[in-house]
Amino acid sequence: MTRIVAVSGSRRTNSTTRTALEVALGAAADAGAETGMIDLGAVDLPLYHPDEDAQGDSEALLRRVREADGVLAGTPVYRGSFSSTFKNFHDFCGSTEYEDTAVGLLATAGGGSYGGTLEHLRSTFRNVHAWTAPHEVGIRGASGIVGETGITDDDVRERTERLGRVVAEHAERLRE
Repeated sequence: MTRIVAVSGSRRTNSTTRTALEVALGAAADAGAETGMIDLGAVDLPLYHPDEDAQGDSEALLRRVREADGVLAGTPVYRGSFSSTFKNFHDFCGSTEYEDTAVGLLATAGGGSYGGTLEHLRSTFRNVHAWTAPHEVGIRGASGIVGETGITDDDVRERTERLGRVVAEHAERLRE
């Protein structure tokens, strides 16, 4: 069975990023994938230090990514880029984690700009040999359309569900 893990780079309690990733994971599960969530706001992950191997929960988190066939990477938009929480986690990862892995990108913006964030994510994932899905999701005004019950905007919800399906389908192809 294809395994998809989402990585939420938000530390907020009521995170729009995590909620949107849950919607994408639901669609991946409906497509037949086994799914799971890494909530970076709920793990012990100190600042990356290149001279130290195992730090906090890093080994367990990296193992989950290595064992996944696909990753849904989500982050809030901070200052036109991804969150420091996501960046710190991503610094722990390399091509060992992402080689031939399908990765779907998702960015949630409080305002209207998410393009730079998706571009930054795309280039950093390609740098570690991930296969980034051509379908990406940026959500403008996320706090107004993403809540505890999911995504209220039909178009955004459909695009987010499509991201989950696309990653599951491509992850399955990469496994073959």
